[in-house]
Amino acid sequence: MDNELEEIRRKRMAQVQEQQAQAQANPEAAYRQEQAQAEMEARKAELLRKILTPEARERLTTLRMSRPALVEQLEMQLISLAQSGRIQNMIDDEQLKQLLAQVQPPKRETSIKRV
Repeated sequence: MDNELEEIRRKRMAQVQEQQAQAQANPEAAYRQEQAQAEMEARKAELLRKILTPEARERLTTLRMSRPALVEQLEMQLISLAQSGRIQNMIDDEQLKQLLAQVQPPKRETSIKRV
């Protein structure tokens, strides 16, 4: 487990260093890429505002702190459903909880048996 974590850290560090080197080599391209990413995030936030109730958005924001990959996956699914016209009403907190239960991998149950 520690080896995997260390390997992930090394890969991430190499990725960050590569991005910094590219930004220094071509600052204009890095700026354009940053602007495009910010614009995409703004469009995504606007669409989510249209399909989620405030309570559901708050739940996603809270969950993003602990499980960002799960939230990103769920947001992409919601956007895809909205763009295909499969979402008619706004998704409230209870519906979001149900979606989260479907997306999350099942939890393993642990039991301690005393002998």
